[in-house]
Amino acid sequence: MDKKVAVVLQEMIRRNRGDQKRIEHSLKVFGYAQLLGRLEGLDTAKQYVLELTAILHDIGIHVSEAKFGYCDGKLQEQEGPPIAREILESISVSPEVVDRVCFIISKHHTFSAIDDVDFQLLVEADFLVNSVEDQVSPEGVQRFVDLNFRTESGRKVIGELFP
Repeated sequence: MDKKVAVVLQEMIRRNRGDQKRIEHSLKVFGYAQLLGRLEGLDTAKQYVLELTAILHDIGIHVSEAKFGYCDGKLQEQEGPPIAREILESISVSPEVVDRVCFIISKHHTFSAIDDVDFQLLVEADFLVNSVEDQVSPEGVQRFVDLNFRTESGRKVIGELFP
């Protein structure tokens, strides 16, 4: 694992201190994203973006709750990128990577904005976790997969979770 990825993981945990549910969610999304990216054969640069995005995709939740009293998807998209940018710039992640991670976070609930495989795999990894955590019905899982899953790896893994 890249040292910067480990530092970002540590910072995500620190910023979610005491919120085991959100820490565990981000760790699970990271694990699935890492797996899917490798199964899909992503190049090193896209894999790096995918992993950083997976760790930080929900980093705006606490700020949203503090500012607005709730944290829907749109607020996560709004509040997450500035925090992610601060974290990534503090450890000298390249501006191109920072911009890409922040873009994906800013749209990670807007599936019509998916523009490349790193973004696609983040959505699939997040749903793999949400489908179990939110106890989505088998019909709901199938509907989401039919509408939003595009990768062979994502379809195979969701098929193993919900045979």
